[in-house]
Amino acid sequence: MRLKLFLLFSVILVNSLYSQTTQKREFRGVWIHAVGETQYKNMSTYELQRYFINLLDELQAMNFNAVIFQVRPAADALYPSKLEPWSRYLTGKQGVAPNPYFDPMYFMIEECHKRNMEFHAWINPYRVALSDKDILDKSHIYYKYPDRFIKYDSKILFDPGIPQNRDFICKVVKDIVKRYDIDAIHIDDYFYPYPVAGQKFPDDKSFKKYAKKQGFSPDQLYDWRRNNVNLLIEKMNKTIKKEKSWVRFGVSPFGIYRNKRNTPDGSGSDTKGLEGYSELYADVNLWVKKGWVDYNIPQVYWKIGHESADYETLVKWWSRNNYGAHLYIGQDTKRTMEAPDLYYYSSDNQLTRKMELAHQTPAIYGNCFFHAYDLTKNLSGIADSLKTNFHRYPALIPAYLHLHDKSPKEVKSLKAEWTQSGYLLKWQRDGNISNPKTAQSFIIYRFEGNEYPNLEDASKIVKITRGTEYLMPFNDGTHTYKYVVTSVDRFHNESRKGEMQIVKL
Repeated sequence: MRLKLFLLFSVILVNSLYSQTTQKREFRGVWIHAVGETQYKNMSTYELQRYFINLLDELQAMNFNAVIFQVRPAADALYPSKLEPWSRYLTGKQGVAPNPYFDPMYFMIEECHKRNMEFHAWINPYRVALSDKDILDKSHIYYKYPDRFIKYDSKILFDPGIPQNRDFICKVVKDIVKRYDIDAIHIDDYFYPYPVAGQKFPDDKSFKKYAKKQGFSPDQLYDWRRNNVNLLIEKMNKTIKKEKSWVRFGVSPFGIYRNKRNTPDGSGSDTKGLEGYSELYADVNLWVKKGWVDYNIPQVYWKIGHESADYETLVKWWSRNNYGAHLYIGQDTKRTMEAPDLYYYSSDNQLTRKMELAHQTPAIYGNCFFHAYDLTKNLSGIADSLKTNFHRYPALIPAYLHLHDKSPKEVKSLKAEWTQSGYLLKWQRDGNISNPKTAQSFIIYRFEGNEYPNLEDASKIVKITRGTEYLMPFNDGTHTYKYVVTSVDRFHNESRKGEMQIVKL
């Protein structure tokens, strides 16, 4: 009995301590992937739209503020494109549009923004087919320029060493950024393919053709490969920013950059696993140093205590080596919820400790969970934990000050009035919504009548919305509250003090 009471007290104490450190600014992202999901192709347009709406409603209830949606899984598209065919992951057959017709990316952007959730368009740059047995649509670029592609481990890939492939990928990126109201372009860990024992990556031809022209000697194959990815990352960033300065570029690399034992200066992490730098040729540290990416989400998918890739070791390493870029931690939902946490002795999962580490470790601005489907299934109670503890209150995404660091103007004409819908708090935005530096969304705080309006207290946020009104909960008309409304621009800068309305509810 005493043990049970001790464990109960421990859980209450941990949750209490965590609630006290709830972050007002925190990236709360979630990946929604199409590859490997078979349900889409079996749904009608109406069923798929309802599925997406319900999915987003559930994520909103968990106070997520960013969705990373896979729109280009394998040189195909979950949106109408003149450059690439419709994705087989959408309809079951590449090149076949939804019937009745609709644009899934446009639909998801609209639905995300209704819920004040960011939409990050997730593309896979080099992948063409997961298997060379996959049937590609006759319009696919693979048939137009077959010499620009490579087969490896039964997969089909763009050859990263061919400049025209970089140009084409950036053309796809430009098309997305230009036509859609996205908040970011996102790429994951698939650069050069994961190595397969006994199989050599067949890029000899492009190496001989381009390496010397780019200043690489015959013994610098690996450096040349890294440079190919560097050139793509730099070009993608310039393409995005030239089209729309407020659209961000994010990457979620493999969780180990380099192992300490493989770095002459010992700068790598104290781990023993595959390296993104030397085996996927992804020099993410260079990208953040150069400012080519706006945020970095390393996939630290292992458990705390893993023998070769300890989660805590990697999180602290990334925090020391992110060079000022926004750093969020990629979380594997299933592994987190299935690994026992010996730190507290009272938890059958590691969620609490991992979330604490994200809050307590310098330079970490949030988390991103893989994947949405496990979250909405409430795998091992994760949705309940997020709602009641870790995401109890809404959060504002950290401001991207390197893109824009000025506060937007305050709201105008704030007032409370009775309507047929109830007691509404209403206001006007100051500025044109098409200007990313003006108000795009609004934070609504509520304080007791005699309470000091501390805008840094996340527990006082009742809603973050893109609308210009809020239905206030009414009691008996005798309780006095202070409502404060602030403006937030597209870069997530908040106005300085907000406008206040005192009401009795």
